[in-house]
Amino acid sequence: MNNKILIIEDDVDISELLKLYFESNNFITYCTDDGNNALQLILENDIDLLIVDIMMPKKSGYEIIKEIRNQIDIPIIVISAKVLDNDKILGLNLGADAYITKPFNPLEVIAYANALLRRNSPKNKVESNKKSIIKIGDLELNLDQKVLRKCDKIVPLTSSEYKMIEKFMMNPGYIFTKTQLYECINDDYFEGYDNTMMVHISNLRAKIENDSSNHKYIKTIRGLGYKFEKEV
Repeated sequence: MNNKILIIEDDVDISELLKLYFESNNFITYCTDDGNNALQLILENDIDLLIVDIMMPKKSGYEIIKEIRNQIDIPIIVISAKVLDNDKILGLNLGADAYITKPFNPLEVIAYANALLRRNSPKNKVESNKKSIIKIGDLELNLDQKVLRKCDKIVPLTSSEYKMIEKFMMNPGYIFTKTQLYECINDDYFEGYDNTMMVHISNLRAKIENDSSNHKYIKTIRGLGYKFEKEV
């Protein structure tokens, strides 16, 4: 079954270029220049992945991402002319899984889309012989439901954050490099995306740690990477 992509972009040339590349790679592609109907299009067409521009005339990409993240969990790729680190960090903080700046290589966008969709595929569910529930401290991860709870309350996570917490809690005490964690999210590591990884870690810590100045779960191992404590 072919994956369905929704492109929210007001530049017709860019949306047509992306549509051409995606359809040549066997994706079913929808395009719109109006972010106001994005959620409706996603639900009506059972969209698998969203590509969104930030600078839109009626509703900004930031607003679109925030609205969608409050309703459904779907992989989101930002493609934007806004190249400052603050713009990228804001997009990732709101729930984007990847941030690509213009001008871009369409093949890179395809690679990101394939990586995110592979990670969200039912085929990649945890093997049935693995423990379905992992408890560490006041955190409880249900691998079957793909839900994290803290003190019995559900912790809302983006797809990238869930993949990281699953990796961490299934391998407590193991030190992961930034490259390994990035590959966990996207399958492939792209040079220069250290900031992206740091933002994901920061966002995850903000959701699970009690003290922002004293991390008891995700520890930074200077010069090596990060590890999740076995016992807290």
